[in-house]
Amino acid sequence: MTTLSLAAVTLSVGAATDAGLVRPQNEDSYLADGPAFIVADGMGGYEAGDQASAAVVASFHDLVPGPGYGTYGQVEAALREANARVAKVAAATTVGAGSTVTGIVLTEHEGQPAWLVLNVGDSRVYRHRGTQLEQITVDHSLGRELVDAGEMREEELASFAHRNVITRAIGATDSAADAWLVPAMNGERLLLCSDGLYGEVADETIRAVLTMSGRPDDAARRLVGLANESGGRDNITVVVVDVLSGADGARETSTDDVTSDTLRTRK
Repeated sequence: MTTLSLAAVTLSVGAATDAGLVRPQNEDSYLADGPAFIVADGMGGYEAGDQASAAVVASFHDLVPGPGYGTYGQVEAALREANARVAKVAAATTVGAGSTVTGIVLTEHEGQPAWLVLNVGDSRVYRHRGTQLEQITVDHSLGRELVDAGEMREEELASFAHRNVITRAIGATDSAADAWLVPAMNGERLLLCSDGLYGEVADETIRAVLTMSGRPDDAARRLVGLANESGGRDNITVVVVDVLSGADGARETSTDDVTSDTLRTRK
């Protein structure tokens, strides 16, 4: 477990990653030292999946430095750099390469700490407060987009063979990130994860673990363990961030000033 002080905000952070029980190589990468907290799930097989996700994480590490708040401009620059670095990885392969990226960046909005939540692909950010769990991000997958467009019912999604086909990725033609700006709140717990977690563990079980686990590193390890107990058919990465102090969350936030060609606002 790591305790971080970023500007006036104190955070406690835990993370865990595992290759799972089927795949011989872990193609996930993560960043957990703030102000950017990132999970990336690489695509490209044995040739380049791990390199692609590592390139994404390295871009955020280099261009969104601590110890203070991150900025929208830094996040835009990191996303552009991630695309450029993944393109270099892909150019050296025969099958190409790409990566999801999801994350939270502690920023300042109208004088108050806020989370800039970003997502490309089907890794996820959840927010846990009290006993309630909310998925903030929206998956960029064929199944989810068909449901959102009204062309498929939610109950049909589980049986749809192509539901997990990714429709956006770093290194792909469409790599724009969706963005949400939400107030940071004392006592909340943020969960970042690759699809190796929620593909094996139901949201209700995730909620229960986050509610009952005291330390963020305990929660992260427990969630990875449950994914393996349920089959471990994919790589699993979990980052858990607790807001300890310095964020009262009293002010509403707006994403109106976040939209750009790199970040697409989601309400």
